[in-house]
Amino acid sequence: MRAVFYALLLIIPALTAPLAAEGERAGEFDYYVLTLSWSPNWCEVEGDAKGSDQCDPRHDHGWVMHGLWPQFHQGWPSYCRTTQQAPTRRMTGEMADIMGTSGLAWHQWKKHGTCSGLSAQSYFNLSRQAYEQIERPAIFRNLDKTVKLPASIVEDAFLKANTDLDRDSLTITCRAGHIQEARICLSRDLKPVPCGRDVIRDCQLKDALFTPIR
Repeated sequence: MRAVFYALLLIIPALTAPLAAEGERAGEFDYYVLTLSWSPNWCEVEGDAKGSDQCDPRHDHGWVMHGLWPQFHQGWPSYCRTTQQAPTRRMTGEMADIMGTSGLAWHQWKKHGTCSGLSAQSYFNLSRQAYEQIERPAIFRNLDKTVKLPASIVEDAFLKANTDLDRDSLTITCRAGHIQEARICLSRDLKPVPCGRDVIRDCQLKDALFTPIR
């Protein structure tokens, strides 16, 4: 019995951990996760230290698109084998207005876009369409100082602004005590769908930090 117990201890973490697969075949996935990052919080936690141009006040960034990620019902593919050509510098540069930097656009294509089965231009076009169809709650742009709030307040604001979403298709994440991202699960034709169990993991903080736009 003791041997069985220790065997279970080894197996259970493997069953519950998110599963990432690298080098999968392009186009094989179940749904997308649209990931929106609150730029001021990202800059507060890590962007300022990196000296990222995304954090320059002249850009006035609020919710920016981190990425559009092909996802399995459990786990996700990444760095997929694809015959599609890499995006040009012009293509990635044109995404900086909603993604913060062209470098992020390039990284997202390399890690996630290659798994979509689309050309780089089609992937970026779809990403922009997904971003633009989600109403980013305007209330957060009105902050004049850093506040503490429950992560559930951010979720409620997105649900109020997007009546076609429900709590099964949206999750709010935190990092280093800050609101990090809103993650929205979408079908291949960008209709809201329920998130998989490894995506729908809401931040439980009651006092998450939310930094204003500078």
